[in-house]
Amino acid sequence: MRRDEALPRLYSVICKEIIMRIYVRVSPRSSKNEVTKISEGEYKVKLTAPPVDGEANIMLIKILAEYFAVPKSTLAIIGGKSAKIKIIEVKP
Repeated sequence: MRRDEALPRLYSVICKEIIMRIYVRVSPRSSKNEVTKISEGEYKVKLTAPPVDGEANIMLIKILAEYFAVPKSTLAIIGGKSAKIKIIEVKP
């Protein structure tokens, strides 16, 4: 096998391990659910759910999964679970 033939397979394996982290500013108890991109890696999300008993966090994962067209299981809140600014990890 030539060396250049092995590169595409190696590259595809490496790309599967890329994890994206985004910062999200959450506005609970809004009139509608909406995702707005502020800059690269930074979003503002309006949620109708109240910030009680984790309801807003559950709704946030659902809305972001729809926005990015990924399964909910690939998203995780890794920072700011009780804050307005959250760090979300998107796994492949």
